[in-house]
Amino acid sequence: MNSAYRTYIIAEAGVNHNGSIDLARQMIEVAAEAGVDAVKFQTFKAEKVISQYADKAAYQVQTTGGGESQLEMLKKLEISQEDHRQLFELCRKKGIDYLSTPFDSESLCFLVNELKLSRLKIASGEITNLPFLLEVALTDKPVILSSGMCTLGEIESALGVLACGYLKLTEEDNKPSAELFKKSYCSAEGQILLKEKVALLHCTTEYPAPYEEVNLRAIDTMRSAFDLLVGLSDHTQGIAVAIAAAARGARIIEKHFTLDIHLAGPDHKASLEPDELKAMVASIRQVEAALGKSQKYPSPSEFNNIIIARKSIVAAKPINKGELFTEENLAIKRSGDGLEPIRYWYLLGKLSDKNYNEDELITD
Repeated sequence: MNSAYRTYIIAEAGVNHNGSIDLARQMIEVAAEAGVDAVKFQTFKAEKVISQYADKAAYQVQTTGGGESQLEMLKKLEISQEDHRQLFELCRKKGIDYLSTPFDSESLCFLVNELKLSRLKIASGEITNLPFLLEVALTDKPVILSSGMCTLGEIESALGVLACGYLKLTEEDNKPSAELFKKSYCSAEGQILLKEKVALLHCTTEYPAPYEEVNLRAIDTMRSAFDLLVGLSDHTQGIAVAIAAAARGARIIEKHFTLDIHLAGPDHKASLEPDELKAMVASIRQVEAALGKSQKYPSPSEFNNIIIARKSIVAAKPINKGELFTEENLAIKRSGDGLEPIRYWYLLGKLSDKNYNEDELITD
Protein backbone atom coordinates (compact mmCIF):
# COMPACT_ATOMS: atom_id res chain seq x y z
CA MET A 1 0.00 0.00 0.00
CA ASN A 2 2.70 2.44 1.03
CA SER A 3 6.15 2.31 2.53
CA ALA A 4 6.86 -0.07 5.36
CA TYR A 5 6.30 2.50 8.09
CA ARG A 6 3.58 4.70 6.57
CA THR A 7 0.02 4.40 7.83
CA TYR A 8 -2.53 4.09 5.03
CA ILE A 9 -5.34 6.51 5.94
CA ILE A 10 -8.79 5.87 4.52
CA ALA A 11 -11.41 8.61 4.75
CA GLU A 12 -14.67 6.65 4.95
CA ALA A 13 -17.31 8.60 3.03
CA GLY A 14 -19.61 5.58 3.24
CA VAL A 15 -23.15 6.79 2.67
CA ASN A 16 -22.58 10.26 4.12
CA HIS A 17 -23.12 11.67 0.64
CA ASN A 18 -26.84 11.07 1.31
CA GLY A 19 -27.28 9.81 -2.25
CA SER A 20 -26.02 13.07 -3.78
CA ILE A 21 -23.19 12.93 -6.32
CA ASP A 22 -22.48 16.62 -5.71
CA LEU A 23 -22.07 16.01 -1.99
CA ALA A 24 -19.86 13.00 -2.72
CA ARG A 25 -17.62 15.11 -4.96
CA GLN A 26 -17.28 17.74 -2.24
CA MET A 27 -16.28 15.01 0.17
CA ILE A 28 -13.47 13.90 -2.14
CA GLU A 29 -12.24 17.48 -2.37
CA VAL A 30 -12.20 17.75 1.44
CA ALA A 31 -10.46 14.40 1.91
CA ALA A 32 -7.78 15.20 -0.64
CA GLU A 33 -7.15 18.53 1.06
CA ALA A 34 -6.81 16.73 4.40
CA GLY A 35 -4.03 14.54 2.98
CA VAL A 36 -5.62 11.09 3.19
CA ASP A 37 -4.45 8.19 1.05
CA ALA A 38 -7.91 7.03 -0.03
CA VAL A 39 -11.61 7.85 0.05
CA LYS A 40 -13.95 4.91 0.48
CA PHE A 41 -17.57 4.64 -0.60
CA GLN A 42 -20.09 1.80 -0.54
CA THR A 43 -21.42 0.07 -3.64
CA PHE A 44 -24.71 -1.80 -3.31
CA LYS A 45 -28.15 -2.51 -4.66
CA ALA A 46 -30.32 -2.17 -1.57
CA GLU A 47 -32.85 -4.83 -2.60
CA LYS A 48 -30.06 -7.39 -3.05
CA VAL A 49 -28.53 -6.69 0.35
CA ILE A 50 -31.39 -6.04 2.77
CA SER A 51 -34.63 -7.90 3.35
CA GLN A 52 -37.79 -5.82 3.46
CA TYR A 53 -38.28 -7.21 6.95
CA ALA A 54 -34.84 -6.19 8.28
CA ASP A 55 -35.01 -3.80 11.23
CA LYS A 56 -32.84 -0.74 11.60
CA ALA A 57 -29.99 -0.79 14.08
CA ALA A 58 -30.63 1.15 17.27
CA TYR A 59 -28.22 3.89 16.24
CA GLN A 60 -30.00 4.17 12.87
CA VAL A 61 -33.35 4.62 14.60
CA GLN A 62 -31.79 7.24 16.83
CA THR A 63 -30.31 9.19 13.93
CA THR A 64 -33.01 8.76 11.26
CA GLY A 65 -36.17 7.80 13.15
CA GLY A 66 -38.23 4.64 13.08
CA GLY A 67 -40.74 5.56 10.39
CA GLU A 68 -39.04 3.65 7.58
CA SER A 69 -37.42 0.27 7.20
CA GLN A 70 -33.67 -0.28 6.83
CA LEU A 71 -34.31 -1.11 3.16
CA GLU A 72 -36.17 2.14 2.58
CA MET A 73 -33.47 4.12 4.34
CA LEU A 74 -30.58 2.61 2.36
CA LYS A 75 -32.45 2.82 -0.93
CA LYS A 76 -32.19 6.59 -0.59
CA LEU A 77 -28.43 6.31 -0.05
CA GLU A 78 -27.57 4.40 -3.23
CA ILE A 79 -25.50 6.06 -5.90
CA SER A 80 -25.42 4.81 -9.48
CA GLN A 81 -22.60 3.07 -11.28
CA GLU A 82 -22.12 6.21 -13.37
CA ASP A 83 -21.77 8.19 -10.14
CA HIS A 84 -19.08 5.77 -8.98
CA ARG A 85 -17.24 6.21 -12.29
CA GLN A 86 -17.22 9.97 -11.81
CA LEU A 87 -16.01 9.66 -8.23
CA PHE A 88 -13.29 7.22 -9.28
CA GLU A 89 -12.07 9.69 -11.90
CA LEU A 90 -12.11 12.61 -9.47
CA CYS A 91 -10.01 10.62 -6.98
CA ARG A 92 -7.54 9.85 -9.75
CA LYS A 93 -7.25 13.55 -10.60
CA LYS A 94 -6.75 14.40 -6.94
CA GLY A 95 -3.99 11.82 -6.56
CA ILE A 96 -5.75 9.66 -3.96
CA ASP A 97 -7.10 6.13 -4.14
CA TYR A 98 -10.75 5.39 -4.70
CA LEU A 99 -12.00 2.48 -2.61
CA SER A 100 -15.42 0.99 -2.22
CA THR A 101 -17.07 -1.78 -0.26
CA PRO A 102 -19.23 -4.12 -2.37
CA PHE A 103 -22.24 -5.66 -0.66
CA ASP A 104 -23.60 -7.84 -3.47
CA SER A 105 -22.34 -9.79 -6.46
CA GLU A 106 -23.37 -7.24 -9.07
CA SER A 107 -21.55 -4.48 -7.22
CA LEU A 108 -18.47 -6.68 -6.79
CA CYS A 109 -18.33 -7.38 -10.53
CA PHE A 110 -18.70 -3.68 -11.30
CA LEU A 111 -15.85 -2.67 -9.03
CA VAL A 112 -13.56 -5.42 -10.30
CA ASN A 113 -14.38 -5.62 -14.00
CA GLU A 114 -15.35 -2.05 -14.86
CA LEU A 115 -13.60 0.23 -12.38
CA LYS A 116 -10.77 -2.29 -12.06
CA LEU A 117 -10.01 -1.39 -8.47
CA SER A 118 -6.61 -2.50 -7.21
CA ARG A 119 -8.10 -3.69 -3.90
CA LEU A 120 -11.45 -4.13 -2.19
CA LYS A 121 -12.65 -3.23 1.28
CA ILE A 122 -14.91 -5.87 2.83
CA ALA A 123 -17.24 -4.89 5.66
CA SER A 124 -17.43 -6.58 9.05
CA GLY A 125 -20.92 -7.84 8.34
CA GLU A 126 -19.61 -10.03 5.52
CA ILE A 127 -17.18 -12.02 7.69
CA THR A 128 -19.68 -14.87 8.03
CA ASN A 129 -20.99 -14.49 4.46
CA LEU A 130 -18.65 -17.20 3.24
CA PRO A 131 -20.14 -17.63 -0.26
CA PHE A 132 -19.59 -13.91 -0.89
CA LEU A 133 -16.05 -14.03 0.53
CA LEU A 134 -15.25 -16.90 -1.82
CA GLU A 135 -16.59 -14.88 -4.72
CA VAL A 136 -14.40 -11.95 -3.65
CA ALA A 137 -11.27 -14.12 -3.47
CA LEU A 138 -11.93 -15.65 -6.87
CA THR A 139 -11.50 -12.16 -8.37
CA ASP A 140 -7.89 -12.40 -7.14
CA LYS A 141 -8.09 -8.85 -5.76
CA PRO A 142 -6.35 -7.96 -2.50
CA VAL A 143 -8.76 -7.15 0.31
CA ILE A 144 -8.91 -5.07 3.46
CA LEU A 145 -11.16 -7.07 5.77
CA SER A 146 -12.90 -5.48 8.75
CA SER A 147 -13.48 -7.71 11.77
CA GLY A 148 -16.14 -6.00 13.87
CA MET A 149 -18.31 -8.35 15.98
CA CYS A 150 -15.83 -11.19 15.33
CA THR A 151 -14.00 -13.79 17.33
CA LEU A 152 -10.55 -14.97 16.29
CA GLY A 153 -12.15 -18.22 15.15
CA GLU A 154 -14.53 -16.39 12.82
CA ILE A 155 -11.66 -14.40 11.35
CA GLU A 156 -9.71 -17.61 10.79
CA SER A 157 -12.68 -19.19 9.03
CA ALA A 158 -13.01 -16.16 6.77
CA LEU A 159 -9.30 -16.28 5.97
CA GLY A 160 -9.66 -19.96 5.07
CA VAL A 161 -12.33 -19.08 2.52
CA LEU A 162 -10.18 -16.31 1.08
CA ALA A 163 -7.18 -18.64 0.86
CA CYS A 164 -9.30 -21.24 -0.92
CA GLY A 165 -10.48 -18.66 -3.45
CA TYR A 166 -7.02 -17.26 -4.06
CA LEU A 167 -5.71 -20.78 -4.57
CA LYS A 168 -8.56 -21.39 -7.08
CA LEU A 169 -9.21 -24.77 -5.49
CA THR A 170 -12.94 -24.66 -6.25
CA GLU A 171 -12.10 -24.46 -9.94
CA GLU A 172 -10.74 -28.02 -9.69
CA ASP A 173 -14.21 -29.46 -9.06
CA ASN A 174 -13.74 -29.31 -5.31
CA LYS A 175 -17.00 -28.52 -3.59
CA PRO A 176 -16.58 -25.69 -1.08
CA SER A 177 -16.56 -27.10 2.44
CA ALA A 178 -15.25 -26.35 5.91
CA GLU A 179 -12.59 -29.00 5.40
CA LEU A 180 -11.41 -27.47 2.13
CA PHE A 181 -11.27 -24.00 3.69
CA LYS A 182 -9.28 -25.32 6.64
CA LYS A 183 -6.80 -27.10 4.38
CA SER A 184 -6.45 -23.94 2.31
CA TYR A 185 -5.73 -21.85 5.39
CA CYS A 186 -3.20 -24.34 6.74
CA SER A 187 -1.32 -24.79 3.47
CA ALA A 188 1.98 -23.02 2.90
CA GLU A 189 0.69 -21.66 -0.41
CA GLY A 190 -2.46 -20.36 1.25
CA GLN A 191 -0.50 -18.56 3.96
CA ILE A 192 1.75 -16.93 1.36
CA LEU A 193 -1.26 -15.65 -0.59
CA LEU A 194 -2.99 -14.36 2.53
CA LYS A 195 0.13 -12.45 3.51
CA GLU A 196 0.35 -10.96 0.03
CA LYS A 197 -3.30 -10.08 -0.38
CA VAL A 198 -5.10 -9.59 2.95
CA ALA A 199 -5.02 -6.86 5.56
CA LEU A 200 -7.21 -7.00 8.66
CA LEU A 201 -8.91 -4.13 10.44
CA HIS A 202 -9.83 -4.36 14.09
CA CYS A 203 -13.22 -2.75 14.53
CA THR A 204 -15.97 -2.16 17.09
CA THR A 205 -19.26 -2.17 15.21
CA GLU A 206 -21.22 0.53 16.98
CA TYR A 207 -21.82 4.13 15.97
CA PRO A 208 -20.28 5.82 17.83
CA ALA A 209 -18.25 3.08 19.52
CA PRO A 210 -17.77 3.51 23.30
CA TYR A 211 -14.12 4.11 24.15
CA GLU A 212 -14.15 1.36 26.76
CA GLU A 213 -15.20 -1.17 24.09
CA VAL A 214 -12.52 -0.35 21.51
CA ASN A 215 -9.86 -2.71 22.91
CA LEU A 216 -6.89 -1.43 20.92
CA ARG A 217 -4.74 -4.24 22.35
CA ALA A 218 -6.67 -6.59 20.06
CA ILE A 219 -4.58 -5.14 17.22
CA ASP A 220 -1.54 -6.81 18.76
CA THR A 221 -3.46 -10.05 19.26
CA MET A 222 -4.63 -10.15 15.64
CA ARG A 223 -1.16 -9.39 14.31
CA SER A 224 0.31 -12.18 16.42
CA ALA A 225 -2.45 -14.66 15.60
CA PHE A 226 -2.51 -14.22 11.83
CA ASP A 227 0.84 -12.63 10.93
CA LEU A 228 -0.92 -10.17 8.64
CA LEU A 229 -0.90 -6.42 8.26
CA VAL A 230 -3.42 -5.06 10.81
CA GLY A 231 -5.11 -1.70 11.19
CA LEU A 232 -8.17 -0.10 12.74
CA SER A 233 -11.58 0.87 11.44
CA ASP A 234 -12.40 3.48 14.06
CA HIS A 235 -16.00 4.33 14.95
CA THR A 236 -15.30 6.37 18.06
CA GLN A 237 -15.94 10.09 18.27
CA GLY A 238 -12.93 12.36 17.90
CA ILE A 239 -9.42 11.53 16.73
CA ALA A 240 -7.66 10.30 19.87
CA VAL A 241 -8.25 6.58 19.29
CA ALA A 242 -7.09 6.69 15.67
CA ILE A 243 -3.89 8.45 16.70
CA ALA A 244 -3.32 5.96 19.53
CA ALA A 245 -3.83 3.07 17.10
CA ALA A 246 -1.19 4.50 14.76
CA ALA A 247 1.19 4.77 17.70
CA ARG A 248 0.43 1.14 18.55
CA GLY A 249 1.44 0.06 15.07
CA ALA A 250 -1.84 0.08 13.13
CA ARG A 251 -0.82 0.14 9.47
CA ILE A 252 -4.24 1.22 8.18
CA ILE A 253 -6.63 3.72 9.74
CA GLU A 254 -10.16 4.00 8.43
CA LYS A 255 -12.35 6.80 9.77
CA HIS A 256 -15.82 8.05 8.85
CA PHE A 257 -16.06 11.69 7.85
CA THR A 258 -18.78 14.10 6.80
CA LEU A 259 -19.12 17.66 5.65
CA ASP A 260 -21.47 18.41 8.55
CA ILE A 261 -22.44 16.17 11.47
CA HIS A 262 -25.88 17.80 11.52
CA LEU A 263 -26.83 16.46 8.07
CA ALA A 264 -29.65 13.91 7.91
CA GLY A 265 -28.46 10.31 7.68
CA PRO A 266 -27.42 7.36 9.84
CA ASP A 267 -23.64 7.88 10.09
CA HIS A 268 -23.01 11.63 10.23
CA LYS A 269 -23.01 11.97 14.00
CA ALA A 270 -20.30 9.31 14.36
CA SER A 271 -18.09 11.01 11.75
CA LEU A 272 -15.36 13.62 11.67
CA GLU A 273 -15.93 17.04 10.19
CA PRO A 274 -13.35 18.42 7.71
CA ASP A 275 -11.14 20.23 10.24
CA GLU A 276 -11.05 17.13 12.46
CA LEU A 277 -10.12 14.91 9.52
CA LYS A 278 -7.26 17.22 8.61
CA ALA A 279 -6.07 17.28 12.24
CA MET A 280 -6.21 13.49 12.46
CA VAL A 281 -4.10 13.02 9.33
CA ALA A 282 -1.53 15.56 10.53
CA SER A 283 -1.34 13.91 13.95
CA ILE A 284 -0.90 10.42 12.52
CA ARG A 285 1.91 11.64 10.28
CA GLN A 286 3.58 13.18 13.35
CA VAL A 287 3.22 9.87 15.19
CA GLU A 288 4.82 8.03 12.26
CA ALA A 289 7.78 10.39 12.35
CA ALA A 290 8.05 9.98 16.13
CA LEU A 291 7.96 6.16 16.04
CA GLY A 292 11.31 6.08 14.27
CA LYS A 293 13.53 3.06 14.85
CA SER A 294 13.66 0.51 17.64
CA GLN A 295 17.38 1.02 18.34
CA LYS A 296 18.32 3.26 21.28
CA TYR A 297 21.15 5.69 20.57
CA PRO A 298 21.64 9.48 20.52
CA SER A 299 19.86 11.16 17.65
CA PRO A 300 21.72 13.66 15.43
CA SER A 301 20.16 16.63 17.21
CA GLU A 302 21.05 15.17 20.63
CA PHE A 303 24.75 15.17 19.83
CA ASN A 304 24.62 18.97 19.85
CA ASN A 305 23.27 18.94 23.40
CA ILE A 306 25.47 16.33 25.08
CA ILE A 307 28.10 18.85 26.21
CA ILE A 308 25.40 21.33 27.32
CA ALA A 309 23.24 18.89 29.30
CA ARG A 310 25.81 16.57 30.88
CA LYS A 311 28.22 17.38 33.71
CA SER A 312 31.93 17.23 34.45
CA ILE A 313 34.14 17.36 37.53
CA VAL A 314 35.04 20.94 38.53
CA ALA A 315 36.73 22.67 41.45
CA ALA A 316 34.20 23.48 44.15
CA LYS A 317 36.61 26.17 45.41
CA PRO A 318 40.18 27.21 44.60
CA ILE A 319 42.60 24.26 44.72
CA ASN A 320 46.37 24.65 45.02
CA LYS A 321 48.95 22.50 43.26
CA GLY A 322 49.85 19.55 45.53
CA GLU A 323 46.58 19.78 47.48
CA LEU A 324 44.53 16.60 47.95
CA PHE A 325 41.29 16.25 46.03
CA THR A 326 38.43 15.86 48.55
CA GLU A 327 34.67 15.82 48.70
CA GLU A 328 34.87 19.45 49.87
CA ASN A 329 36.91 20.82 46.96
CA LEU A 330 35.38 18.82 44.09
CA ALA A 331 31.94 19.31 42.55
CA ILE A 332 30.04 18.01 39.54
CA LYS A 333 28.53 20.70 37.32
CA ARG A 334 27.72 21.50 33.71
CA SER A 335 29.10 21.55 31.10
CA GLY A 336 30.04 18.08 29.95
CA ASP A 337 33.29 18.79 28.12
CA GLY A 338 35.61 17.78 31.00
CA LEU A 339 36.26 14.65 33.05
CA GLU A 340 33.16 12.47 33.31
CA PRO A 341 31.62 12.10 36.79
CA ILE A 342 32.65 8.44 36.93
CA ARG A 343 36.21 9.71 37.54
CA TYR A 344 35.11 11.42 40.80
CA TRP A 345 35.97 8.50 43.08
CA TYR A 346 39.32 7.95 41.34
CA LEU A 347 40.34 11.56 42.06
CA LEU A 348 39.50 11.53 45.76
CA GLY A 349 42.77 11.42 47.79
CA LYS A 350 44.96 12.17 44.74
CA LEU A 351 47.24 15.21 44.62
CA SER A 352 46.42 18.05 42.28
CA ASP A 353 49.22 18.72 39.79
CA LYS A 354 48.14 22.33 39.16
CA ASN A 355 46.23 25.28 40.60
CA TYR A 356 42.48 25.50 39.93
CA ASN A 357 40.05 28.36 40.21
CA GLU A 358 36.50 27.81 41.44
CA ASP A 359 34.34 26.08 38.77
CA GLU A 360 37.38 25.35 36.59
CA LEU A 361 37.29 21.94 34.86
CA ILE A 362 39.52 19.36 36.54
CA THR A 363 41.99 17.94 34.03
CA ASP A 364 44.10 15.63 36.21
